[in-house]
Amino acid sequence: MSLPPEKASELKQLIHQQLSKMDVHGRIREILAETIREELAPDQQHLSTEDLIKALRRRGIIDDDSVDQELSSPKQAVAFDKQSTLKKTNVDPTRRYLYLQVLGGKAFLEHLQEPEPLPGQICSTFTLCLHYRNQRFRSKPVPCACEPDFHDGFLLEVHRENLGDGTRMADSTTMLSISDPIHMVLIKTDIFGETTLVASYFLEWRSVLGSENGVTSLTVELMGVGTESKVSVGILNIKLEMYPPLNQTLSQEVVNTQLALERQKTAEKERLFLVYAKQWWREYLQIRPSHNSRLVKIFAQDENGINRPVCSYVKPLRAGRLLDTPRQAARFVNVLGYERAPVIGGGGKQEQWCTLLAFLCRNKGDCEDHANLLCSLLLGYGLEAFVCVGTKAKGAPHAWVMTCGTDGTITFWESLTGHRYIHKPSNPEGPPLAEQSKPLYPYRTIGCVFNHQMFLGNCQPSDAVETCVFDLNDESKWKPMSEEAIKSVCAPGATTSLPPFPPLCASTIDASVTSNEIEMQLRLLVSEHRKDLGLTTVWEDQLSYLLSPALASYEFERTTSISAGNEEFQDAIRRAVPDGHTFKGFPIHFVYRNARRAFATCLRSPFCEEIICCRGDQVRLAVRVRVFTYPESACAVWIMFACKYRSVL
Repeated sequence: MSLPPEKASELKQLIHQQLSKMDVHGRIREILAETIREELAPDQQHLSTEDLIKALRRRGIIDDDSVDQELSSPKQAVAFDKQSTLKKTNVDPTRRYLYLQVLGGKAFLEHLQEPEPLPGQICSTFTLCLHYRNQRFRSKPVPCACEPDFHDGFLLEVHRENLGDGTRMADSTTMLSISDPIHMVLIKTDIFGETTLVASYFLEWRSVLGSENGVTSLTVELMGVGTESKVSVGILNIKLEMYPPLNQTLSQEVVNTQLALERQKTAEKERLFLVYAKQWWREYLQIRPSHNSRLVKIFAQDENGINRPVCSYVKPLRAGRLLDTPRQAARFVNVLGYERAPVIGGGGKQEQWCTLLAFLCRNKGDCEDHANLLCSLLLGYGLEAFVCVGTKAKGAPHAWVMTCGTDGTITFWESLTGHRYIHKPSNPEGPPLAEQSKPLYPYRTIGCVFNHQMFLGNCQPSDAVETCVFDLNDESKWKPMSEEAIKSVCAPGATTSLPPFPPLCASTIDASVTSNEIEMQLRLLVSEHRKDLGLTTVWEDQLSYLLSPALASYEFERTTSISAGNEEFQDAIRRAVPDGHTFKGFPIHFVYRNARRAFATCLRSPFCEEIICCRGDQVRLAVRVRVFTYPESACAVWIMFACKYRSVL
């Protein structure tokens, strides 16, 4: 359909005014001038139109093949154009979608004084992560500012497969019964790549069902996390729109009534569970008053400071084709970073059990976060898995995972290291005929175990792990909670306050490219370090390449507990090092990709420093980096420094 000439002229005028207001033309002129200065070689007379268009694309001013179209409409309009989003998305015409637009942020007062970053300058960024009904989205990173320039659109599929006929479009009434919220997590990434959890928010989207034309705008106030969960960190402007448009919207009163009923039902279930938990705890203390000092954790605070039953933090989680074995799952959980919940000032440990989305988006968390995720993955693999809550050496609180084999074998899984330990209980009352072997695991005491269906308090005379009997069916040793009571608040869909579990996402990191980048940076850092010491640096590429099999072997061993392939590596090194020469190698492992930070850590090892600062005759240096990628862009980074030199007697 073509516009009448006068309407087309009027539209062009409006677009021109908008472009002038945003100074898009001025920005384009700046970039073209900058490109001519940077890219015009002295022997070239001119840049082609194609070169200039490429420069505009590279800097994000235009992002469509139709240049004329893009130059006559502002970039923001393209980002918010629903049709553009629909074109890029595989839209099923029989499904109902919710189009969520983030129209910017304001009042992020912590970043009030931050200067506007210069083009190309590395700065701290905000990224908004969304999860809704097994769908995950991530916004483009935007520079941290008081008014961050969030401009993104996300198309969320609302349809639920088990609701009626899968080919029938969901109507307003059907959608009103879908209580899953949209979980939004805001992450800050600093200039070194370190991530911080800024906010976690559950968006109730169903108000759009009672809005005129199925379109509504919301102002969402994001609160801080942990100790700052009552403090506002900023505001997001959001627009929600149903697609295809609703034929019939509900009255706002009907929507509000439904939401109020759900809240009331949830509050009543949670109240009844709390009453039951108090009664269970009283009975537990009556068995033995000393139980009061045991780590029996029934509730735990999430990042928003909300108390949730611990069983709600675990659920069978399938990794699809991203992970193949339980041991590989343990390795994946192990390479997610470890960081205790931040505390302002001194004092004890700040409690913060993160929801799974917050943990995965931040890519690091406390021992409880790791244990909950590993337990969920092992349950997904069909194992009988539990999270254990107890203490390590020196009485430090800790959480780890336990699996119970069908043959009665009890295996402990340390989620922070990936190590596995077989538990063999020692009998303190038995005759001292054979000397009891000291357990290899680091655990001292155990107060309780739980998963998504069961919670059991340890009521044995001693809570020492080494003397514990893990016959969970023996109620004289383990006091169980009612499975029905746990199900009433922890089963999927039991309450509207339960955060749904997101699926795992495949890695977006190119292992080869990243390995190469880190290796090049390390070579530069070593050369600079040796230059400062007055030493020259000669690299031997072949020797560097020969280190690869060793790094692959180390990662294989971490993943499978099987050592393999080192014989060939040792043979190749013997051949590569001539008679009368000495070879030294130093492997080290990181879970981050910051080369400078890794190099500083390596220098703290006397053996590695000896290799990097090697002096002597015919010194040849080598370094090899191998990045192994896991879901959620988690990485195991192996680095090996080596040198060979002529031995002088």
